[in-house]
Amino acid sequence: MTKWVYEFAEGNASQKNLLGGKGANLAEMTNLGLPVPPGFTITCEACNAYRKNGQSFPEGLLDEVADHRKKLEETMGRQIGDAADPLLVSVRSGAPFSMPGMMDTVLNVGLNDESVEGLARQTSSDRFAWDSYRRLLQMFGKTVMGIDGDLFEEAIDAAKEKKGVANDVDLDGADIEALVAKFKDMIQTETGRAFPQDPTEQLHQGIEAVFGSWDNKRAQDYRRRNKISDALGTAVNVQTMVFGNRGEESGTGVAFTRDPSTGEKTPYGDYLPDAQGEDVVAGIRNTMKLEQMADVQADAFDELKDHMATLERHYKDMCDIEFTVEKGKLWLLQTRIGKRTSLAEWTIAHDMVEEGLLDDLASAGQHRLTSIRLDELFKPIIKAGLKESKEPAARGLNASPGAAVGRAVFSAADASEWAGRGEKVILVRRETNPDDYHGMIASQGILTSAGGTNSHAAVVARGEGIPAVCGADALRIDRMGREFTVAGQTVSEGDWITIDGTDGTVYAEGLETEPSVLDSAQLGDEEARGSELWRAYELFMTQADKVRRLRVRANADTPEQAANARARGAEGIGLCRTEHMFLGEERVAAVRKMIFAETPEEEQQAYDVLAPLQKQDFVGIFEAMDGLPVTVRLLDPPLHEFLPDHVELAVKVALADERGDPEIEVGRERIDLEAAHKLLSKVEELHEANPMLGLRGVRLGIIKPGLYAMQVRAIAEAAVEVKKKGGEPQPEIMIPLAATAEELRQMREE
Repeated sequence: MTKWVYEFAEGNASQKNLLGGKGANLAEMTNLGLPVPPGFTITCEACNAYRKNGQSFPEGLLDEVADHRKKLEETMGRQIGDAADPLLVSVRSGAPFSMPGMMDTVLNVGLNDESVEGLARQTSSDRFAWDSYRRLLQMFGKTVMGIDGDLFEEAIDAAKEKKGVANDVDLDGADIEALVAKFKDMIQTETGRAFPQDPTEQLHQGIEAVFGSWDNKRAQDYRRRNKISDALGTAVNVQTMVFGNRGEESGTGVAFTRDPSTGEKTPYGDYLPDAQGEDVVAGIRNTMKLEQMADVQADAFDELKDHMATLERHYKDMCDIEFTVEKGKLWLLQTRIGKRTSLAEWTIAHDMVEEGLLDDLASAGQHRLTSIRLDELFKPIIKAGLKESKEPAARGLNASPGAAVGRAVFSAADASEWAGRGEKVILVRRETNPDDYHGMIASQGILTSAGGTNSHAAVVARGEGIPAVCGADALRIDRMGREFTVAGQTVSEGDWITIDGTDGTVYAEGLETEPSVLDSAQLGDEEARGSELWRAYELFMTQADKVRRLRVRANADTPEQAANARARGAEGIGLCRTEHMFLGEERVAAVRKMIFAETPEEEQQAYDVLAPLQKQDFVGIFEAMDGLPVTVRLLDPPLHEFLPDHVELAVKVALADERGDPEIEVGRERIDLEAAHKLLSKVEELHEANPMLGLRGVRLGIIKPGLYAMQVRAIAEAAVEVKKKGGEPQPEIMIPLAATAEELRQMREE
């Protein structure tokens, strides 16, 4: 019989495909003797069985849940839903791969109209008890019963406004008790059903909601983006609640054993006194920096640092830890390998090798570093001169590094739509939530006015390599009006803005960018080559060169592109497309002269103009790739690509005929109407239903004798010139689209 449920102590970190990443790591921490609230995990297999069974629990699952619930109640000495002394639990998702914020969680399961009174007596705090019940109603209503979460937030805002306070914590017990009554009425009104008072029903519905959240749109979008299989399913972790909202001696936070933005070896994260975990992630209240926790919870902070060191040594990686302090007692709620920026990824790998924490350089490079994340390190930064001279309109937290320039948009839907039509956008929100994911990944950058460095916006941005600034609380965002005001300025939808996720600055204008530090270092900048990032890059890329078998050439069509490719490690040019060398006014004019030529002599005049220009291009490319092979593809595209668009030209000619205009504008020049008619005639002559299979490549070379000969001569003369200078050119010539031996024979003879 299939085992559906495991106690934390029964599992270990190797079982993430069965227990999910969260469940496997809770088991691992439990077995390490760390302070983990007791609980149990419902497997990913159970989720998949539920999905396969038409959203019905598989046989035996609820019986196992009941057995493990009973064991948990015996361990804790309290019962879930007990009116006198209630045990409360959380119901959390936990997929095999981290999917932060993509699936659902319900906290404080087990509270009802009776047990809330028992919780108040148990904790000697009416406010705490009613606030815990309020949180359950809000999360259960949104997550399980499908109510718009904004309705709850609006009710809270109305209560604060009525009392004349700014923060949730300023509402007293009576205020929150009134909110509880309002929330229950809202649930009844919105769904036609009352909030379930039976704790068992709450638990079962919470488990179903987590299972169902595996298939919600934001989770599916995240899996598509990150290439995670739909077949994995999610586990469900049922865990004893510990409370960070029991006054100033309590709190909650998220800690990283190293800075996930820079990789610096220093504890990093957020702490929020008198709060529960969702307050940190949702960005509803601005947090304090983790190191400031020492000022309010010194003993707990020291203990946390010890546990952080233990976990980093155990996992041999930077860890992300969720924790709660309840009346001075520290509890670890979760750990996982922390998401990090590309800069931090390389810095941490380098430092851990240097520290001896990782002793296998090849393995560290292979398993810690990816080419996709390396690409992010070449993102542009704000140009230094501008950076120094421009005063930021606002400052926030440096949530995800890199500079981004784009037009301001105020909803995820607009971000996705604008980006779809080619616009560069920056998504501006008070805070983001998982439903915004599709718009976030379509944006150049993300800017929020609330939230910390571990808010949803920050975590997603870092994971996706998108620059982000969070918690820029000087911004006053009018979502309905599609604008924000800051420092006396109003920025409306479509206005250009710039953010710098490296230092948290915001500019109410578009600023010019420049190459990153790593980009500059590769191009020879000595100051950049002194950076820690460059040392990490050199260490691991040298190792990669020792073990790799694949050699890489680049696509490059100009000397500048060739030099750039070589600086980045290309070992030659695999494709040099000569058609790109025919652009520019002088060259296009010569190509058009060739196209309109009526005699061999006229064609040769065009080739005489093009030949020296081609030769100089090849000289520059061969010098940049000295000693490395360069594959040059002779002219490939059909000739009509060098002429104006057929439809546009026909319309202009027809209008000029109708109006009696003597000239029309083609491109940036004006030509007389007679020449325009001649041009249109040639365009129509060269027009093809399917140009990809038409007069192009080697067929063009046959129809236009002398064209390929001119190009080959330019290549040969360029190679000779470079050779005479002491270089070592290695040209290779590709005749494009050759389909028969006869075509090649004609080209070789020419």
